[in-house]
Amino acid sequence: MIISASYKTDIPAFYGRWFLNRLEAGFCRMVNPYGGQTYRIDLTRPAVDGFVFWTKNLGPFLDALDVVAERGFPFVVQHSATGLPRALERSVPDWERAAEHMAWVRDRWGPRAVVWRYDPILISDSTPPSWHQETFARMAARLRGVTDEAVVSFLQPYRKTARNLDAAGQPWRDPDPEEKRTLLGTLAAIAADQGMALTLCTQPELADVPGVAAAACVDAQRLSDVAGRPVAAKEKGNRPGCLCAESRDIGDYDSCPHGCLYCYAVANRATAQKRFTVHDPKGEFLVARGGASGTY
Repeated sequence: MIISASYKTDIPAFYGRWFLNRLEAGFCRMVNPYGGQTYRIDLTRPAVDGFVFWTKNLGPFLDALDVVAERGFPFVVQHSATGLPRALERSVPDWERAAEHMAWVRDRWGPRAVVWRYDPILISDSTPPSWHQETFARMAARLRGVTDEAVVSFLQPYRKTARNLDAAGQPWRDPDPEEKRTLLGTLAAIAADQGMALTLCTQPELADVPGVAAAACVDAQRLSDVAGRPVAAKEKGNRPGCLCAESRDIGDYDSCPHGCLYCYAVANRATAQKRFTVHDPKGEFLVARGGASGTY
C-alpha cells in the first residue's frame, strides 16, 4: 500500500515528530472523517510500498526523509510553491526557500523524487492571469533540472473556500473555461521550455489543452522509478477525473495551521490552530481524540 502524508494537512511542516514516532511504532490510528470509525494503519516495511509527502514547507522534515530512506521506503515529495501574496498564504515560506528544499531532494534522490505543485491557480484582483504567467515563468526557470513535472489546478470554489476568501476581503473570480485554457496553454509552453511536463490535477474538462496531461499525484510509476523496483498499485482516484494510485491518507482535516485562505482542507483556521496546539507527538492519532469511539 502507498501511504499519503497528507493531502489533508501538512505533516512535513508541522507533524514530523509524530510521523517518525508512528514509523518507529509501526502503525498509526486514524478516524474516518465522514463516519467517525477508527482504524489502524500498518506502517511497517512489508505493508508499505512507499510514501507520498505533501507539503508547503519541507524544511522541518529534511532529516526525517533520511530516516524514511534508511528504513527502505521510497518516497515522492509533492511540494507546493506558488509565490502567492502573504494575504492569501499567511505563513508559507517564500518560494525561493521551497526551491532550495526541492533542489536538496533532487541532489539526494534525483528529480523523480520531487514534484512541483503550482497549485492552486487563484485569479484575484492581486493575481490576474498576467501575474501567474510572470510568476510561473520565474519559478520554472529556478526549478529547471530540479523536477520534471509541474502540477497545476485552478481554485475549486468550494463553499468554505469562497467563504474564507470573502471574509478576508480578497476579491476573486472563477474564470470561464476558455480563459483557463488560454492560461494553461501559456504555462505548458513555459514548463516545456524548462524541461518539465505540465499536468492538471483532477480537472478533466480542461485536459484538452495541447501540452497538458492529466496528473496522477499519487503515482506508482514515479515511486517505482525512485525505488528502482516495481511498485504496483491500481488506479483508484478519490474523485471523478483523479488518476491517483490507490493509497491510504494518514492526515486529518482542520489540522493545518498554515492559514492559506484558499485551503479546501480547513474550514476554520482557529480550529486548526487549536488542534495543532493540543497535538501530542506521542499519540497514536494525529489529532487528539477522546473516548473509545474516537470522537473529539
